[in-house]
Amino acid sequence: MGIIGTSKKVKLFCGIIFSDEKIKQDAFSVLEDKFGKIDFISEVMPFDFSSYYNPEMGQNLKRLWLSFEKLIFSSELASIKVFTNSIEDSFALNSKRQINIDPGYISPANVILATTKDYSHRIYLDKGIYGEVTTIYKKNGYIKLPWSYPDYLSEKATKFLLKARQTLISRLKEC
Repeated sequence: MGIIGTSKKVKLFCGIIFSDEKIKQDAFSVLEDKFGKIDFISEVMPFDFSSYYNPEMGQNLKRLWLSFEKLIFSSELASIKVFTNSIEDSFALNSKRQINIDPGYISPANVILATTKDYSHRIYLDKGIYGEVTTIYKKNGYIKLPWSYPDYLSEKATKFLLKARQTLISRLKEC
């Protein structure tokens, strides 16, 4: 029989989809007020992997990822998703989001995203939030899973995720 353990320390990150630079910067401020200093921001790239958000958020959307210096416990993810949804609501115009903020965490083994949508490969966490293993780390890189979002496998995302993962591993060794 295994021994029941506690929640592990992981690196919090957020995937951001936006079009308005001011809203993006304002959202960054709110995120930093809640989660502490942002330590990495990926390069911005066009969000042209899907048109899913276009009816709500418009055209010419951009995508980036950011992570935070302070580590979190993996068990905090559901509450964090509830909070980021409230940020999205605060910037909404006529009930349409102007920014999409999807939190997740990086562990040494994988990348987990929080979502409000249930599906066969997602596990209920708490507070109406599910967790999804979006990609896993294997042999010096992240590998595609059948449900991996294509933007999470892009060169810019991979560069960001690997850098954040390496920082996480260094920080875990210090603990």
